[in-house]
Amino acid sequence: MPRDPVRIRATTTAASPSSVAGLFKAAGGENMVAFNTNNPNGKYVVTNSIFRSNGEDAIYVQGGSCIFTNNLFYACGADGGEAINTKAGTKVDAAGNIMFSPNTNGLKLSNSGASATRPQGQIYAYNNTIINAGWRRDPSKPKGGSVWLEAGVLAYVYNNLIVNSMFGSKAPSFGINATTGPDLNSKIDYNFYASGSQLSAIPQHVTNGTITAFAGFKAGVVDVVRGTNDVFSASAGDLAKDPKFVNFSLNAVPLLSFTFDPSWDFRLQSGSPALTGAKTNFTPFFSTTGLTLRGKEYKSPAPASYFGAKGTN
Repeated sequence: MPRDPVRIRATTTAASPSSVAGLFKAAGGENMVAFNTNNPNGKYVVTNSIFRSNGEDAIYVQGGSCIFTNNLFYACGADGGEAINTKAGTKVDAAGNIMFSPNTNGLKLSNSGASATRPQGQIYAYNNTIINAGWRRDPSKPKGGSVWLEAGVLAYVYNNLIVNSMFGSKAPSFGINATTGPDLNSKIDYNFYASGSQLSAIPQHVTNGTITAFAGFKAGVVDVVRGTNDVFSASAGDLAKDPKFVNFSLNAVPLLSFTFDPSWDFRLQSGSPALTGAKTNFTPFFSTTGLTLRGKEYKSPAPASYFGAKGTN
């Protein structure tokens, strides 16, 4: 099973400076993340960057006001890991990002680590494109597969284009238990879920009945949240819900593939069903008043009327 695209992993020990300082997981033995914060009062902007083939999360933030926009993530995580992982003490706008083959989720949104000095994690996650998420995770430890919300996070998840990922957006105990699941005021809606016809041959996927993306999107899947205004493929390979990327085939790239082709173009063709129907009447945290770093103000993009990271231009 091709779960590990990473040739060399940077692994912490209990004596590693990051472990000793409590900046990551203190016990050691963890693959290092690419970008990490631990200051609730900090300000961070990551834009127009590429994260690839790292052994753990690409972005793991435990504090601060953050803008993450227009980044490319691919082949992130070896035995686990997400493209963007947010914790308590953060206020985040994540938009316009393309995430191909994260080991587990494109977006893991959590409030774990909350305290008197580390307030509730809050995030707007909108207009991102997530492809082939979740398939490389150890099938004996399934968890998520596109977007995952937990532990009381307050999250607004809109306008994301989720293609050929193992599951739809998952929020355990949503509406039932705000300790394990997200804050009851969270919103997960206006997202587009497209499934190709590709099959996984992993024995546990076969046993679990999750051999296509559609199998993990359909109604009744445990913990999957289906919003009133979401768009879903009606079957695996449903051409009516093909987002019609300029250069990426809905039905060609294997589900477990982590090889990124730089010729792919995730803009939407004219006539794409993903060009209309997204939500625009919301205001991300930093789209009006941005974050000022070293005298320069950075703003989050306004919500787009299309699904995903790219429109036609």
